Amino acid sequence: MSQSPAAFIRANLKLEPVPSLPGVVLYTAHPGSRLSRLITPDDAAPYWAYQWAGGLALSQHILTHREEVRGKRVLDLGAGSGLVGIIAAKLGAQASAAEIDLNGRAAITLNAAANGITLPLVDVDIEGDALTHIDLILGGDVFYLENVARRMLPFLQRCAAAGIEVLIGDPGRRDLPIDRLTAIATYPVGDVGDARDTKHRVGTVYRLYA
Repeated sequence: MSQSPAAFIRANLKLEPVPSLPGVVLYTAHPGSRLSRLITPDDAAPYWAYQWAGGLALSQHILTHREEVRGKRVLDLGAGSGLVGIIAAKLGAQASAAEIDLNGRAAITLNAAANGITLPLVDVDIEGDALTHIDLILGGDVFYLENVARRMLPFLQRCAAAGIEVLIGDPGRRDLPIDRLTAIATYPVGDVGDARDTKHRVGTVYRLYA
C-alpha cells in the first residue's frame, strides 16, 4: 500500500530552516527525496517542495511591514509550501491558504504544524467571482506559466475591484503582467527556484490594481 502524501513528506523530505527567515522551517526536497515516487495527479510539478523567489520576497516584505497583515484576513494564494501564510499567521493575521495540489496541501499542513501555527486550507475558484471575507491576498509566484497567468490576472483584478488588497511576489518572470502592477519593494532571495544561475537574484513585491 502506498504512503499517504503526509507520510511520504515526513519520511523523504528534510525539515530545514529557511536561510533568509530565521525561526522558520519547511519540509524541503533534496536529491534523495525521489519525488517521482509520490503520486502526482495530472503530472503536476512539486512546486510545494521548494522555496521560490516570489514567496521569499513577500515573506520578507510582511516581516518588514507587519502592519500589512496584523489583524487582517489574509489568503496565501497558490500557497505551495505555505511559507507566506505561515509568516502572516506568525505576525498576527487570520491567515488561510489555497493550493490545488493535494501533495502541496499535505505539505502546508505539516509545515504549519512544524512552525507552531495552524493554516486552514480553503478552496478558491479563480474562474469564479471575487472573494469575500478576505482583506489581503498574497500571491507568491502565481504568474509562473502563461496559461495560469491568463486566468489568474482577471481573477485578481476582480478581487482588487471588490476592495481586496493584492500583493504579488515575483522575480520578473516572462508572464508577469507588469503593466497592471506597481513595484513597491525588492528583496534578495538568493539561489532559488528558477534562478539557479545566480546567487544574487532579487524578488520584487508588487501591488496590483483593478
